[in-house]
Amino acid sequence: MGLEFLPGKLRREQQVTLLRALRDVMDEAPLFTPTMPRSGKPMSVRMTNCGPLGWVTDKERGYRYQATHPITGRPWPAMPQMLLHLWDEVTRYRAPPEACLVNYYDDDAKMGLHQDKDEEDFDAPVLSVSLGDTAIFRAGGRSRRDPTRRFELESGDVVVLGGEDRLALHGIDRVLAGTSDLLPEGGRINLTLRRVTKPG
Repeated sequence: MGLEFLPGKLRREQQVTLLRALRDVMDEAPLFTPTMPRSGKPMSVRMTNCGPLGWVTDKERGYRYQATHPITGRPWPAMPQMLLHLWDEVTRYRAPPEACLVNYYDDDAKMGLHQDKDEEDFDAPVLSVSLGDTAIFRAGGRSRRDPTRRFELESGDVVVLGGEDRLALHGIDRVLAGTSDLLPEGGRINLTLRRVTKPG
C-alpha cells in the first residue's frame, strides 16, 4: 500500500452522523490554537483530539502525544465508533488507532508540507477523513526535492498513507470556501487517525 485515495468513501448521511459525534467531542475537548516549537507562532488551524492519545504542539515542549487536553487537563474523549470501523476496513492494520487529530480549517487556514513522524510505529498507516469545504491537498515523497501530486479533497473523501508513502510529505495548500454546506459555519474539518505505539 502506498498513497490510497478513496473519493466519496463516506456518504452524506455518514458524514452527518460523524459530524454529530465530532460536535460532542469538541464540546468535551474544545478546539484550541496550537503553536510552533521554538518560535511560538500560532498555527492557522485550530485543533483537538479524541482517543487514548492526542497530538499537541507548543513553544515550550514541541510536537508530542499526550493523554490529556493541554487547556482543560482532562483526558481526551473516546473516538467515535464509526472511525474505528473505518480504520479496520480501509487500513486492515492489526491494531486500533490510538489518536484522532481533529483539525478545523477556516477559509484562510492551510498546512505546510510535513511528515507524520512523531509515532513509534511507522508500519501502521495514517488515515485521513475530510468533512466540509474542499481542500487542495498536496503529497510528495520523503524529500522536499521530490515531485508532488495535487488532489482536491471533497467532503467524505478518505486518504490513506501507508507502505512506501507512510512518511511522504503532505499538506493543505488552501481551502475552497463555500464548496460544501455540511458545516453551517463553513470551513473544513480534517480527521487524522494514527497508531502511535507498536502493538504489544
